Amino acid sequence: MSAVVLLIRHGVTDAVGVRLTSRLPGVTLNALGIEQVAQVCDRLRDLPLAAVYSSPLERARATAGPIARGHVLDVIELDALNEVDFGEWTGLTFDELSRRPAWARFNAARASADVPGGERAADVQRRIVAALDDLQARHEGAVIAAVSHGDVIRAAVLHAAGASLDLWHRFEVSPASISVIAYAAGSPRLLGVNEVPGRFAFDAP
Repeated sequence: MSAVVLLIRHGVTDAVGVRLTSRLPGVTLNALGIEQVAQVCDRLRDLPLAAVYSSPLERARATAGPIARGHVLDVIELDALNEVDFGEWTGLTFDELSRRPAWARFNAARASADVPGGERAADVQRRIVAALDDLQARHEGAVIAAVSHGDVIRAAVLHAAGASLDLWHRFEVSPASISVIAYAAGSPRLLGVNEVPGRFAFDAP
């Protein structure tokens, strides 16, 4: 096995589920998000992490920092882990987005739909897959952590599963969740999706 990559979504912020923040600056973890990161650190405590990579956004770095410190590592920023550029939709609430036909088209056909002034899902998938291919080759035989964002991680998971981007809604990626991709001879194998330390990855009805 060449490498194991732990794809970790940042901890929760006040904007999660409320507003599409995309790459807006100043979006930080709330108190629950900080607690979630502590649980992730505890979960990873005994793993021999070789490196910790992070999206450059504050919420990702605030998640990656404690993980790295727990393994006496520095956080390495990687632009390919950055959030999706949602263009003209950035900053809108999900209530506002729900009234836009282009948003509905995007969610119905992510493999082909355009994002006004932003990144297409296929382009997001290409950049994250290329980055993970590079990381697994660079860290042969090692376990590494990569802190990113929900839709970016979904794109990587769908690629590893051999599934279309149009099936994005079938894979949940919760805040502070861990998804695991192992590489053997350069080929990805999905070992886990949306593992949430300390609790089930769903709310009981």
